[in-house]
Amino acid sequence: MPPTTQQPVQRRADLTKIYLAPYINFQGKAREAMEHYHKVLGGKLEMFAADEHGQPRPAGQGDRIMYAQLELDGVVIVASDGHPKYPAKVGEHIGLQIRGRDRAHLSAIFDGLADGGQVKLPLTDQPWGTAGWLTDRFGINWNIDIEKS
Repeated sequence: MPPTTQQPVQRRADLTKIYLAPYINFQGKAREAMEHYHKVLGGKLEMFAADEHGQPRPAGQGDRIMYAQLELDGVVIVASDGHPKYPAKVGEHIGLQIRGRDRAHLSAIFDGLADGGQVKLPLTDQPWGTAGWLTDRFGINWNIDIEKS
């Protein structure tokens, strides 16, 4: 078998693509979990907290993790500390995230997944783009993120 060379992690630049990743709510333990996964799996780890205006900024020690992403060899794991006012119930702490920049396409996906399910947060403008959460009719949690162009 010929030797393989590992390519460096590259940020996705194609604006027409949509990406799917697991999204895990660690309810206050995102830093600990993601640092552990980074140690075990390698790759590139980014963690962000919210500034006083809700804008993402690099997370410092002790900050609540608004958004963390571990990317390696085309695999992405997304996580957060969740929101203390909305603790995750057992079985509801993991879902799927769909992310991209095509507002019309992602809005249609959101509406299709919401059909027969329960919308927890309608698509709402946020400082980093637009986000919405729902549980589909099969009990699967979804997080739809429309990035700013």
